Amino acid sequence: MLMKQLIEVHDLLDSSYANGKGAKEYLKTIRPDADVEVYTLVGQKGKTDMIKVRIPGAKGKAKGLDAPTIGLLGRLGGLGARPERIGFVSDGDGALIALSLAAKLLDMQNKGDYLDGDVFISTHICPDAPTREHKPVPFMDSPVNMAQVNQEEVTVELDAILSVDTTKGNRIINNRGFAVSPTVKEGYILRVSESILDLMQTTTGKLPYVYALSQQDITPYGNGLYHLNSILQPATATKAPVIGVAITTEAPVAGCATGATHITDCEEAARFMLEVAKAYGRGECSFYDEMEFERIQYLYGTMGHFQTLGTGNECDDDA
Repeated sequence: MLMKQLIEVHDLLDSSYANGKGAKEYLKTIRPDADVEVYTLVGQKGKTDMIKVRIPGAKGKAKGLDAPTIGLLGRLGGLGARPERIGFVSDGDGALIALSLAAKLLDMQNKGDYLDGDVFISTHICPDAPTREHKPVPFMDSPVNMAQVNQEEVTVELDAILSVDTTKGNRIINNRGFAVSPTVKEGYILRVSESILDLMQTTTGKLPYVYALSQQDITPYGNGLYHLNSILQPATATKAPVIGVAITTEAPVAGCATGATHITDCEEAARFMLEVAKAYGRGECSFYDEMEFERIQYLYGTMGHFQTLGTGNECDDDA
């Protein structure tokens, strides 16, 4: 269970003074030797504090061993839309879950429980991000562009990525809780991972929900195309397989809405991500079929051009 961590982290982030330094101090109270890095990113629309947490595994690369490394990335525009809106916005769920997972994993190590593989957790903290229009409901905007965030979060050390993001402002997936995406790798939308579905079914006790992706959704922001949201933006900057973990609702909810965070849904998603991290480090969870991926590339070629802004693209917006 991660309810304790979620409540503590929410209390920390639901503040006009929320910042990376405070989040780092909180994680250090759990484990003083925690590897936590915080610094400020500046963009055209403001600034935000990046936070990165590296949690070594018992058989991970940090110890010179070969267990794979998973990235757990909390995607968002901002935690708050001050001064337009007061309080923690729906869009902040990604950061809330990522930092709660960091707190839980550090607490597990205090109790003698180490995952096999290393875990890299990252998000950013901005209590006063801008908003922008989006149909069917408004989005939170980001003070920095997605390419900046990807450059900081998506590193060569990651063998697989779970990207968690609020995904409530749409009519594509309409259930309360969370849903997963098909695996995205190097411009391909691949089949849904069976082991991911198994773990989702185990942690929720329900049949799994999968949300639809369009080709536009896995292209970089800034090309002028419609995007469901930023949840699959990490896939534009890596060869590692990426799966989106979408926090969802039955009715469309604006990303800038306050009072819209459902703590039980966040806990369910966070617990699922923790179980994926455990299984992935042990080699018991596969994000994609490697032989089939080689086959599809042999038959149809590479799709890496979908990870770029495209040929002759003159757009410079972040939409």
